Amino acid sequence: MTLEASTDGIFRVTSCHIAQLNVGVLQAPLDSPQLKDFVTNLDHVNAIADSAPGFVWRLRDADSNDATSLRPRGPDLLVNMSVWQSLESLREFVYRNGPHLEMLRRRREFFRSLDEAHQVLWWIPRGHIPDLDEAFSRLELLRRDGSGPGAFTFREPYSPPVALPTATSTARAL
Repeated sequence: MTLEASTDGIFRVTSCHIAQLNVGVLQAPLDSPQLKDFVTNLDHVNAIADSAPGFVWRLRDADSNDATSLRPRGPDLLVNMSVWQSLESLREFVYRNGPHLEMLRRRREFFRSLDEAHQVLWWIPRGHIPDLDEAFSRLELLRRDGSGPGAFTFREPYSPPVALPTATSTARAL
């Protein structure tokens, strides 16, 4: 684990990546006219994500370039999960990428409104790839307890884990 001293004397973990899970309940079947634009844009938006600065990994099913056939929590629930180098790189892709942002703005055409959280972010060790069980446990944590260091949102982000300096590292920092 790499620790980096900040100006406040606290050592921050610099070997973390950010993971995200986003779930949506379909308004109609994937092959319906209502979801045609969503399905048509999947490959393009995924290609942009794959080449975006800070992108590390995204969930895909075994037979395609997306995760639309994975239905871990029911036939109408789609999942999207990815890992990024930083919260800033993920935010840049989600909110400043033209094609993704256009689909995000149109999400109510494609997905039902949910009464509970549908997206969760959490810090993971660099090199770790989360599975869907881990991701859904983070979503449940967010739904149960609200934003915290183990599960949070873009609106209420948390910094990567912090380790307090040890006596040896404090002496070296002085």
